[in-house]
Amino acid sequence: MHIDAKLIPDHSVIEGDICIIGAGAAGISMALEWINTPYNVILLEGGGFDYEPAMQDLYRGKTTGQRYYPLESARLHYFGGTTGHWAGFCSVFDPIDFEKRDWVPYSGWPIKRGDLDAFYVRAQRNLDLGPYEYSYEYWRENDPSLVSLPFDPNAVFNKMWQFSPPTRFGSKYKDTIVNAPNIYLYTYANVTDITANEHASAIKQVTIKNLAGKQHTVKAKCFVLACCSMQNARLLLASNKQAPKGLGNDHDVVGRYFMEHIEIKSAEMWFPDPEQLKLYSIDYGKTKVRAELAITAEKQREHRILNGTASFSPLEAARNQPAFIDIWKSSDPKERAKAFGKFDETERKSKSSNGHNSFQLFTRIEQAPNPNSRISLDTETDALGMRRAMLHWELTPLEKRSIRMIYEIIGRQIGIAGKGRVRLMEYLRDEHDDSWPEFTGGGWHHMGTTRMGTDPKTSVVDANCKVHGISNLFTAGASNYATAAAPNPTLTLVALTLRLSDHLKRSAGIFV
Repeated sequence: MHIDAKLIPDHSVIEGDICIIGAGAAGISMALEWINTPYNVILLEGGGFDYEPAMQDLYRGKTTGQRYYPLESARLHYFGGTTGHWAGFCSVFDPIDFEKRDWVPYSGWPIKRGDLDAFYVRAQRNLDLGPYEYSYEYWRENDPSLVSLPFDPNAVFNKMWQFSPPTRFGSKYKDTIVNAPNIYLYTYANVTDITANEHASAIKQVTIKNLAGKQHTVKAKCFVLACCSMQNARLLLASNKQAPKGLGNDHDVVGRYFMEHIEIKSAEMWFPDPEQLKLYSIDYGKTKVRAELAITAEKQREHRILNGTASFSPLEAARNQPAFIDIWKSSDPKERAKAFGKFDETERKSKSSNGHNSFQLFTRIEQAPNPNSRISLDTETDALGMRRAMLHWELTPLEKRSIRMIYEIIGRQIGIAGKGRVRLMEYLRDEHDDSWPEFTGGGWHHMGTTRMGTDPKTSVVDANCKVHGISNLFTAGASNYATAAAPNPTLTLVALTLRLSDHLKRSAGIFV
């Protein structure tokens, strides 16, 4: 059922069993799991069903530290959320990503990769992906033309990716959600405050507002924040009537450990003869799988580096392509679409059926968890009276050293194989230089801010995504990530949300 919160009487009181705040990949995945259950589920979406500048402006905020994109352009504020403009890149986290690594400060999850495998299988379906297979051997058996470069598998391996169409949750799941008898979707329902009990140990209700001037109250037995990493943190910090520092923030952790994937041009690989590299290539909209080069867990431990991958683009065109941080600098979606159109056209024209002698290597690497990289609240408020988000994005020397070492390992291996040579870009050649070039960018992947852990002094939620110390408040999505791994976050955040949903179903009796 769909209800427009602008059209119901002011100060309405809405009641249900579970209240899901946010209707993006996490919120919709959660709601789908509860269709035809005995529970009434309230799904709150701040926007409507389409892009509206006034709604996007509610996400506007300031940034400091490392150069970043306009905050209001990095997330979409309507039903379906940021799946409305994602590219569909999917891969799984590696087992090492969940481990405590003594060279990566604040690393370690309270769960293991094996705890997510069954949920990855289900998440594949939500995202219209193929079989739950991420080994190179499986895909090579299905397509013998996917030939690997001759790396020592003990040092470098083919990290496989699958590509969603990409699935737009807003269009694919709208009818299913709206027609579900026990799902109550409220659009134009921006949560601006969460009210807890006197001791801030349980949530009683949330306040929703919209630009029509209406204000309503939502009461439920269980609340799930699924608003994305920035907005989850913003809402917890802004809800400070019962907890002066914000809900779940007794130890000043909410909003900290914000993470992005660093995405940056890093090196060149040269071959004596033209190479097709079909295994490592992508034709957008057609390619189902491809590989990126990754460093084995053993080599990561040996060299004490972060997890990252390297992808290939024909060098001749890639050298002249602008960096993503320069393409995505406008908050106007039409300007961004125009800039990306030129980028894609150049990429497409650069491909030759005869192959290429040289390729640019492009890095996607996890950011080390860093408490100084954080979301906080500005003094400026938005049109609904809520304090805006501020991002301070801060990197550490470990990220740059890891990128340099990744290409030293790849270069050494391709040299040993007698296949080619790798040349580092200028900014990576001085091992004592920890600065970052102007073209350093992120992947629009917001993670951390309500990180998972066992210690409330360094985490916000427990292994079941429940906010420490609050019995009926949970967070869903990439805000729960303790570390970022190398893959894009969508597949894993959907898997983690399905795991949370199962946990809530097992616990539903205590909320009713």
